[in-house]
Amino acid sequence: MFVALWEYEVKPGCEERFENAYGPAGDWARLFRSDSNYRETRLLRDPVRPAIYLTLDFWNSQEAYEQFMAAHKNRYKMLDAAGEELTSQERRIGWYELVGP
Repeated sequence: MFVALWEYEVKPGCEERFENAYGPAGDWARLFRSDSNYRETRLLRDPVRPAIYLTLDFWNSQEAYEQFMAAHKNRYKMLDAAGEELTSQERRIGWYELVGP
């Protein structure tokens, strides 16, 4: 299992829109669900720094994720541009492989 992990700082007043777009039922997850190698998206919010969120996108493999991104780069760019209106910072934390069963 592969996980793409991103961190966002959400602009004040944009929290609900961000959560709707980046959460498990949001625009990104809807796009990802078109691929059978996508597993799920989880959205986390920092209770100490409430403007900070993490997204965790779970895929069967890094290869599947990269192939999906290459095949859907135009839609990805559109969603990413819309997300920039809601955030002041975006940072790729990393790509990870699940360890163990």
